[in-house]
Amino acid sequence: MRPPARDDGFPVAINLVIALNFLLFFGVNSARVVFSLYALELGASPSGVGGIIALLYLFPLLLSWPIGVLADRYGSRWLLVFGAASGGAGMLGPFFVHALPALYVAAALAGLTVAFTSVLGQNLIGILSTPGNRTKNFSNYTLVGSLCNFAGPLFAGLVIDHAGGHAMACLGIAVILFLGIGMLLVWGHSLPGGRAPRGRPGNLLATLGDRSLWPMLTISGLSQLGNDLFMTFLPIYAHGLGLSATVIGIVVSALAVGAFGIRIFLPRLIALLGQERLLSLSFYFGALGFALVPLTSDALLLGLISVGFGMSLGCSQPLTMMLMFSMAEEGRAGETVGLRLTVNNIARLVGPALFGAIGSAIGLLAVFWINGTLMGVGGKLSHPAKDRRIAKP
Repeated sequence: MRPPARDDGFPVAINLVIALNFLLFFGVNSARVVFSLYALELGASPSGVGGIIALLYLFPLLLSWPIGVLADRYGSRWLLVFGAASGGAGMLGPFFVHALPALYVAAALAGLTVAFTSVLGQNLIGILSTPGNRTKNFSNYTLVGSLCNFAGPLFAGLVIDHAGGHAMACLGIAVILFLGIGMLLVWGHSLPGGRAPRGRPGNLLATLGDRSLWPMLTISGLSQLGNDLFMTFLPIYAHGLGLSATVIGIVVSALAVGAFGIRIFLPRLIALLGQERLLSLSFYFGALGFALVPLTSDALLLGLISVGFGMSLGCSQPLTMMLMFSMAEEGRAGETVGLRLTVNNIARLVGPALFGAIGSAIGLLAVFWINGTLMGVGGKLSHPAKDRRIAKP
């Protein structure tokens, strides 16, 4: 059953989903920067920082598909409450205990927020939309994500430098996540409930048996890997240059400026270039961003590179999100979204730890060169065999 809609046909519940996702992803994006800088302050090595960030994606890896199945059957409200509460409680740990183990626990619990918010947010936007406005609604949803990518790191840097340090930043993030719970308790009744799916019960291996999903799953995973490694290792690189936490926060936030700007024009770009060509170009642009980082030590240039990289991700991530949702069988949208995020989170879990070890062994610059190559591979995989265009929104 769909929730009530306004006179213009735009579901009221979408406003709640977008506002809720802003709060929760604002908290998570703040936490990523805090985890990196707090760990460095406590003496962690690059591999240690990578391990902490990897834990942020442990539960998303394990639970994204089951969460999608649960959402299809029981709805999203109380699942979202649980996810927000887990992350909020986890962030209180580093506030009270100033030690690396507290950061590991906080990252793991914040991962529950990532898991529930990512799967349920994308699924809700999809099922609350019609074919005619789905591209527009997903574009708006990802615009909010870009705002979080900008505001979260900036908030983290400012609080660390000017409002009490790393521990106080953790407390602020916890408060933000608890505010999301309040929104759900007051307005969560407007979200749609679940329903029994048609056909076979959820079966991950059977879903993976559909080989038509594999190319898009690979491309989606490469896009997510590039995003997380850029946001993880750019602060480490900037810290090595002697930049302050505030400057580092601004540089990382610049990524969101590029993503936000390109997503304003995303529906027009899709209609003009077609999905595959736009995906391919976005990956090549991202490869260029990775290649340029080791060539500069200037904060302004790093910020401009971050803007360009954000433009790349601003195209690739929404496109893979929309395409995977369009492949879903009726009543199984949560399963399909969860499968995409499971693959993404394999990359998120393995990537930071693996490349953290590479950075410790042969140098941080190698991390950027290798990932530039991987983004180039993504561009090649996305390259259209022929000119195909998707319908205009």
